[in-house]
Amino acid sequence: MSGKLAVIGGGGGFIGGHLARRMLDRGFRVRSVDIKPLDEWYQVHPEAQNIVADLKDKDNCYRACDGAHEVFQLAADMGGMGFIENNKALCMLSVLTNTHMLLAARDCGVEKFFYSSSACVYNADKQKDTHVTALTEADAYPAMPEDGYGWEKLFSERMCRHFREDFGLHTRVARFHNVYGPFGTWEGGREKAPAAICRKVIQCLVTNDHNIEIWGDGEQTRSFMYIDDCLKGIDSITHSDILEPINLGSSELVSINQLVDIVEDIAKVKLRRHYNLDAPKGVRGRNSDNTLIQKYLGWEPSTTLRDGMKKTYDWIWGEYQAKYGNKPAVARV
Repeated sequence: MSGKLAVIGGGGGFIGGHLARRMLDRGFRVRSVDIKPLDEWYQVHPEAQNIVADLKDKDNCYRACDGAHEVFQLAADMGGMGFIENNKALCMLSVLTNTHMLLAARDCGVEKFFYSSSACVYNADKQKDTHVTALTEADAYPAMPEDGYGWEKLFSERMCRHFREDFGLHTRVARFHNVYGPFGTWEGGREKAPAAICRKVIQCLVTNDHNIEIWGDGEQTRSFMYIDDCLKGIDSITHSDILEPINLGSSELVSINQLVDIVEDIAKVKLRRHYNLDAPKGVRGRNSDNTLIQKYLGWEPSTTLRDGMKKTYDWIWGEYQAKYGNKPAVARV
């Protein structure tokens, strides 16, 4: 692939930074674009062209896509459940980014366009039980997605479909199920459950205060996919013949309490749990049905949750120590 240009919208983010590294290693030229100042990017690869720009702006999208062979549209205003539930309008504004990136990709002659959707598109009525039946791709309709963020993703999926049907743009869509790993958000309100729990456990250790707050009753269930498995899935889906949105996630269902158990075991500590029933907690249960992706691509995550969480915990420990030493972090949330 030497000489071909891959554009990564949201390249300063968690998944985008990892994807940029993967594309560089595969021989692509890489143009990473993100709204954050460069010193706030999670990974900056000097071999890439790193551009600070707001992709909600149409002109910036055309500049980003100029000369591109492949475009990976990951840019979005999003975060964990605490952010999603309290910033619905901000989440929906990402529709501007998706619209303008699709227009730019069409007009710039981009050969392949990948869009990162989310399991938040799925009908909430199918996610009310902790022993949830794994969600198949058909469960997105009739539509009742996560308010704000989920609607934005579902609408943008349809745009990708119609740009493919009407304009011949090679669009591929994956519905991510809780991606986690090193080089991501671990504090500040946008972090997701795996990173938040790692940070809380680390803070309990460094402060010798063995009390941890858990949002909800801890029985809500999810599946979590390690970043390396996500990258392999993105690559396979982008270059596949799969036309409709497809699940990209682990089918290893765990409760939040079980996730805390794993991090406690990694940290060699036992904590007293306090449950905040008023905190944002999302749907009661969500899991990925991987039947289609196994059938068409033979894809299944190869990283166990325990192994992935160990790598994530070790990275967050280093980041915490570098920033705070043995002092408390920000106010506990």
